[in-house]
Amino acid sequence: MTDVWSERADAYRESEAHRQGRDLELFAEWAAGKTVLDVATGGGHVAARLREAGCQVVTCDSAPGMQPDVICRAEDLPFADASFGVVTCRVAAHHFEDPAAAVQEFARVISDLVLVADNLYLGDAGEEADRLRDPTHVRNYSEDEWRGFFEQAGLEVEAFEREAKRIDLEPWLARAGCVGEEAVRVKELLRDRIEDGRVRVDRGIFKARHR
Repeated sequence: MTDVWSERADAYRESEAHRQGRDLELFAEWAAGKTVLDVATGGGHVAARLREAGCQVVTCDSAPGMQPDVICRAEDLPFADASFGVVTCRVAAHHFEDPAAAVQEFARVISDLVLVADNLYLGDAGEEADRLRDPTHVRNYSEDEWRGFFEQAGLEVEAFEREAKRIDLEPWLARAGCVGEEAVRVKELLRDRIEDGRVRVDRGIFKARHR
C-alpha cells in the first residue's frame, strides 16, 4: 500500500499555507513553556513554532516520511497517562478514522491542555470538494460536533476562535495531486468561496482542559 503522506512530506514542509496562521500564534501563546506532544505533526510547523515559544516538544505522526519522533496513529498514542502538559493537533483531524477516539487519547496523555485547530464542516458541497481534492479526507466537523468530542473525553472548551482562512487555490490543489477534471469540479463546488485565486475555509481553534 502506498504511503501517500510520506510522498507528500516535502510539499507540506514547504507549504506557505501551513507556515502561518492565527492558530499557530494561539497555540504558541497557550502552550508557552510547557511540554507538548504534537500529534499528526506533518511538516513540523507547529513543533517549530512551539520550540520558539520555549516548549519541549515530542512529535508523532503515522507517516514515516514526515520524520516524527514517534510513528503512531492519533487514536492509539504509545504514551503513559499525563505524560505531557499539552497536546496539539493542527489541521489533521479531518483525516482521522475516529476523531472522538483520538480526542480521548489526547485527554489521557495530558495534564493540562488539548489544543486543536481544524477546518470546519462547510456542507455537502464542501465535503465533496475535499474528497475529490484529497481521497484521504474523511470528514470535516462542525463546532458543535467538536465540542461533543471534547465533552465525551471529559474536557471542557475554555476558548474558541473561528478563523476565516484564505488559501492560495492552485498550490492547495497541487499539494494533494488534484489535477484535470477533478480540479475543475473542485473549483465548481467551491465557486462561492473562491476569490482572487484563493479559497476561503472556516477554521475552528479550540483550547480545552480537563473538567
